[in-house]
Amino acid sequence: MIQSTKGIVLKTVKYGDTSIIVTIYTELFGVQSYLVNGVRTSTKKGPGKANLFQPAAILDLVVYHNDLKNLQRLKEYRWSYIYQHLFFNVIKNSVALYMIELLQKTLKQPEANSDLFHFIEDTFMHLDSAEDYVTANFGLFFALHLTTFLGFRFSDDYSEEHPYLDLQEGEFVHEHPIHPYFLQGQYSYITSQLLRVMQPHELKEIRLNQETRRTLMQAYQTFYALHVADFGTMKTLPVLQEVLG
Repeated sequence: MIQSTKGIVLKTVKYGDTSIIVTIYTELFGVQSYLVNGVRTSTKKGPGKANLFQPAAILDLVVYHNDLKNLQRLKEYRWSYIYQHLFFNVIKNSVALYMIELLQKTLKQPEANSDLFHFIEDTFMHLDSAEDYVTANFGLFFALHLTTFLGFRFSDDYSEEHPYLDLQEGEFVHEHPIHPYFLQGQYSYITSQLLRVMQPHELKEIRLNQETRRTLMQAYQTFYALHVADFGTMKTLPVLQEVLG
């Protein structure tokens, strides 16, 4: 069955001398793997068409889809959105790779979710054009709001009476949790502010220093690990923290 769909590239691995297997989060079919022949070249003519399949690339696809197969094929592919900065700006690319790893660890099933797809697509496009002080907080924003679509979002009921953020329960509570997985003080408050950000450009109102951002990113990684089986630790997190300085 031939279908047209948008897709966001999650991972690409070499296959043979000139081919690749690319994992793409598609709008119509969820996570799918595609064998793409003849896109790599060992000549001096350049990278060939493989550069279209960089992680975070947003593509328009025409695919041969078979529900019974684990490996699909592409009939046609082209840029759907051409990034102006994301692939070339070190900080934006580091944020994008962090977001991609988060998606790789959480999107496991070939199930379509158009709302989630459009959220991811929109967030990457906003990242591409974001100002520097917005870019610095992008990873935090994405990590928190992605959970809305995964079924374990924090309940946003922070108050002076509920000042502790219980990472295990996913809610603000009034008593100090008996386990070590919680945030308090400014970290709890800032998380409540980030949860209320509806559009990425609003992140400019939240100015964070290096230590605060680092603590929050570690806490959000813990939150995911508590709720996603086999989540482990993120390889891109130390890199992103180093780049953000």
